[in-house]
Amino acid sequence: MYKFISGLLNIIITKLSKSLEVQGKENIPQLHRYVVTCTHESYNEVIMLATAIYPNQTHYMAKKELFNNKWFGKFLTSLNAFPVDRENPGPSTLKKPVKLLKENKTVGIFPTGHRMKYDEGSPMKRGAVTIALMAQAPILPAAYVGPKEIKGLVTGKAIVKFGEPIETKHLPKNMKRNEKLEYLTKELESRTTQLQNELNDYVNHK
Repeated sequence: MYKFISGLLNIIITKLSKSLEVQGKENIPQLHRYVVTCTHESYNEVIMLATAIYPNQTHYMAKKELFNNKWFGKFLTSLNAFPVDRENPGPSTLKKPVKLLKENKTVGIFPTGHRMKYDEGSPMKRGAVTIALMAQAPILPAAYVGPKEIKGLVTGKAIVKFGEPIETKHLPKNMKRNEKLEYLTKELESRTTQLQNELNDYVNHK
């Protein structure tokens, strides 16, 4: 199902409507084993981010409430989404994405945890960096500027910009785990803010 729908969206968004511009494509790792993160203000980022790295498939973490309906839950699962308990995250929350990464697959995470306007200093949860660190996988930061309404996927103009990947394997061995998580979180916040500012400047001076 993912292959069919992503292929269809790719044709509609990039070939027909040409509503997506991707910047920093050279920063996307050739190996699929990475965590991709992005700013998150609407559901459009979910679709545009996945389209930006097409044909590579993205496995998204989604709040467990979306899976309460049996049939909708099955549909989400067919699109590579998997449930996460945001209110009570535990060790089991990390097992699935770490397993996917170790199987050389890509995991998509929105570090702010929910849809919100991204500003400098916006708090980021540690889930993305924790998962990347456990799997020893790089983090690919991205930012989005574009329509927030679904119809904007084909009628508007969106931009996804990727920054340089953040490596998690080569941190100093004398750093404690919490120090590594704090460093990676700050690095991700810094690079995401920079990407967002660059995109805003690009759009304003276009």
